[in-house]
Amino acid sequence: MTLPIAVLDTFGSDVAEDRPLSGGDLSDVRYVRLQDGREMVVKTGPLVHVEARMLAEMALLRAPVPSVLHAEHRLIVLDYLPEAPATRETWRGLGEALAQLHSWAGTGYGWSEDYAFGSVPISNEMSDDWPAFWAERRLLADPSALPADIASRVERLAARLPEMLPRDPKPSLLHGDLWGGNVHFTAERAVMIDPASYYGHSEVDLAMLTLFGQPDEGFWRGYGKPDAGWEERQPIYQMWPALVHLRLFGGGYHAMVTGLLDRIGV
Repeated sequence: MTLPIAVLDTFGSDVAEDRPLSGGDLSDVRYVRLQDGREMVVKTGPLVHVEARMLAEMALLRAPVPSVLHAEHRLIVLDYLPEAPATRETWRGLGEALAQLHSWAGTGYGWSEDYAFGSVPISNEMSDDWPAFWAERRLLADPSALPADIASRVERLAARLPEMLPRDPKPSLLHGDLWGGNVHFTAERAVMIDPASYYGHSEVDLAMLTLFGQPDEGFWRGYGKPDAGWEERQPIYQMWPALVHLRLFGGGYHAMVTGLLDRIGV
């Protein structure tokens, strides 16, 4: 049973079915069906309660996210959404929803709480200088954790960011980890799951969505055309998740990181 007794009392029913779901690399994710027929997703992990607050802020901007049914320290309960094949129309809806999310302007870059991807900490201390935020909070967060050859190239890249990135792009609310595995398609729409939100340049989400594949063209019809020069900035924003994957999963991502550094020219 994944639900503590106190939480079961909240829902007023016992567990009828409990099984693991995919996507539990950094937290434990399970499907739970209660005796009264209600279905839900239960996530446990060190920071899932922070995720609940991110989902709540995204929902305020009408982003398609799962409803948070219950949250407490290290445990959240989410609405279960049956999966369906993606269609051009649901991809287009994702583009429209992400554009709506990015339309909100925050007051700076960062988030009110730090976060983490497993053993990789994410510092979200607020800043009003975007290139400095990307350098200090992301690329140079822990250079000692990187292979020496990569660390030196990343340091050179960080030094050049003021000339490569806009200093003060609109601080959009980001999903923060928007790869294809964190887009969940239902019959009606695409839902964004597992956020690592903060306020930053909207192109960060676009870069993540194109790191491991390409979205259907319907997505771009819904989202619209990014700002001029975004293709040149794309590998700079893809560098952070590539470095995270290298630290979490090892040398298999060394070639991805060096390939991005080669594209950037550092």
